[in-house]
Amino acid sequence: MTALRAPDWSTDGRDWPNREASRFVEAGGLRWHVQIAGSGPALLLVHGTGASTHSFRDLLPLLAQRFTVVAPDLPGHGFTTRPAEPAHLSLPGMAAGVVALLRALGVVPEVAVGHSAGAAILCRMCLDGMLQPRAVVSLNGALLPLPGLRHPALTPLVRGVVSGDWLPRIFARRMESPREVERLLARTGSTIDERGKDLYARLSRNASHTGAALAMMGHWDTRPLEAELPRLAVPLLLLVGARDGMILPGVALRVRSLAPRSELLQISGLGHLAHEESPQLVADEIVAYARAQGVAVPS
Repeated sequence: MTALRAPDWSTDGRDWPNREASRFVEAGGLRWHVQIAGSGPALLLVHGTGASTHSFRDLLPLLAQRFTVVAPDLPGHGFTTRPAEPAHLSLPGMAAGVVALLRALGVVPEVAVGHSAGAAILCRMCLDGMLQPRAVVSLNGALLPLPGLRHPALTPLVRGVVSGDWLPRIFARRMESPREVERLLARTGSTIDERGKDLYARLSRNASHTGAALAMMGHWDTRPLEAELPRLAVPLLLLVGARDGMILPGVALRVRSLAPRSELLQISGLGHLAHEESPQLVADEIVAYARAQGVAVPS
């Protein structure tokens, strides 16, 4: 059986959103695809599982009006190469990878924004002393264990299932059906534009990208993060779409009770992909929170 083919920049990325901001950087043993745009205080923008920089196609240009935005594709996702060691797709492994990228770029973020699992990566980095921003913004953050996945005995089982190539191939083949893509996106509780649907479909049909996302989930464990949230010292804004069907809004309430410097803002009418549904609203909230934490954000 042939090896899984990763997305190719010259073909799959030919019309990639914000392509003019893209560059490729060697760091931590990987070739990273990262988009850098704007000027002002450095802002790190991290996507979630199964996504890529395309998720910020409309949010990034808005933030770039006031920040120097750095938005990478996570390892194995989009156009960033996949690490040889599966452990590098774990939460601590992802955090260490992003730190290596920031060091290679010479960037010290004053603000960090993460969507879904991206928010967990940022919190892990902060707790481990690898990131010290003035503010962290969690966009529908996946900061706690998902229901049913809390038991330690499940971890080896899940890792065994996602270790091979057969499951990514099957999943990618299923995503060739527009109906399956629509069904997957419907679970988010969000309504996004046709451009966004096409980009998610394109990535989901790539077995290499899908395999990295599944392997990431198989090696993911937020139980230590949940236990350590009470010592998270950085100010944390929990921005939540009330219609989120993937990370239920009640999760943010639990995080709010654990993280001492956290604030919760729930937005009605939006789902898990709130930043894609209403990028201007989300950008405005990020700017306001950064200013409230003393970041010198240009007018």
